[in-house]
Amino acid sequence: MFRSFMAEALDEARAAGARGEVPVGAVLVSPAGDILARAGNRTRELNDPTAHAEMLVIRAACADLASERLPGCDLYVTLEPCAMCAAAIAAARMARVYYGASDPKSGGVAHGACVFDHPQAHHVPEVYEGFSALESEALLRSFFAARRL
Repeated sequence: MFRSFMAEALDEARAAGARGEVPVGAVLVSPAGDILARAGNRTRELNDPTAHAEMLVIRAACADLASERLPGCDLYVTLEPCAMCAAAIAAARMARVYYGASDPKSGGVAHGACVFDHPQAHHVPEVYEGFSALESEALLRSFFAARRL
């Protein structure tokens, strides 16, 4: 039976926003349905442009499992992964990606680079978009509106 972990990803996005980070959250789930890792963006905190929520959960899960691959795992993320994150998802051989808000400006899955559509993609996960999209979009809109004041 399917169970979404987008509520947990949204919790991570809210926590990231509260830290002053762009509110994006991610949760990585094992084939058995256990949460392997959860994170929100930490690019500012870590002074690391690669510290996107997706990258952080991939790193944490791979370290915990002592593996460079995450076969059968599912990623839940509140925003469409960028090209960097999509390439890491392909390299990790994840089974599925569920994302909330689309990102026409910086997305790398359905927009922009469309990483999984390239013949160079080593692996193409199943992709499901629009999970909790309205909540994800509202978090992002609110965050950026507050920055413009």
